Amino acid sequence: MASTLQGAVAAPGRATTGSRSGVWLTELLLLMMALIWGVNYSVAKYATGQFAPLAFNGVRVALAAVALLLVAAVTSRAPWPSRGETLKLLGLGVLGNCVYQVFFIEGVARTGAGTAALILAAAPAVIALMGRFHGVERVSRRVAGGIALSIAGVALVMFGGGQRVADASLLGNLLMFAGCVSWAAFTVLLTPYTERVPGLQLSAITMAGGAIPLLAAAAPSLAATRWSAVSPGAWGAVAYGSVAALVIAYVIWYRGVRVIGPTRTAMFGNLQPFIALAAAWFAFGDVPSALQLFGAAGITGGILLTRA
Repeated sequence: MASTLQGAVAAPGRATTGSRSGVWLTELLLLMMALIWGVNYSVAKYATGQFAPLAFNGVRVALAAVALLLVAAVTSRAPWPSRGETLKLLGLGVLGNCVYQVFFIEGVARTGAGTAALILAAAPAVIALMGRFHGVERVSRRVAGGIALSIAGVALVMFGGGQRVADASLLGNLLMFAGCVSWAAFTVLLTPYTERVPGLQLSAITMAGGAIPLLAAAAPSLAATRWSAVSPGAWGAVAYGSVAALVIAYVIWYRGVRVIGPTRTAMFGNLQPFIALAAAWFAFGDVPSALQLFGAAGITGGILLTRA
């Protein structure tokens, strides 16, 4: 996934001072990152019309893992984690980049791209709630109110489509929420490692940890795929979903955390649900209902409260 969720992983990082020109360049790149991630929902929706969902996700996550490992190996100057820590991170990657990715792609295949983005936008509230129970996050009354508002907003998004919410769409919404919960759990469990392992290394190792079982789960779909019949557009979706959404956008994210700090960086990530809605409307005519728009407002308000 590539989403605002990654901000919670990087949050313990510390901003460094950069020149004004460096800050402006970083902010422009972060706008591009939000655009990449927002459009990615519609790209994934399009791709699942041509690929089996697991086949698409297996290929894109595997490509992203290889690319991130190469980028991290070339650019990272810090020592890599010990063998024991690496094994633990690979295990966490199964949750964050296999279990989550299965829920994500199967959910997107069954619901609207904009709806999927709005459900995942509630992840910061779910992370705060899980962090409270796990003992790594303090929840004030204001944050608790933000969590409640976001969860209520998710409910409106999931069930507020009226007659347009068919069984398949409702199943897709539930899968997306399960993905939101699985990523939140991954984020909370990963938090201790963010204080001692550089973000790019974390991303590369956990992506590799998810890619291995995801490829195994996708093996039947991959074997059944008629590769000669895959259109250039579908291959373009694979390239976008792996290189753009899971590599380039991640690299930009970590630059933002380093140059302007995690909080300001996360605010750019919060633009993606609205970009996703616009992209879904343009690509599929996916217009949210009035109740879903109220839900979107509730999610946004909840995010702002949990970040206060």
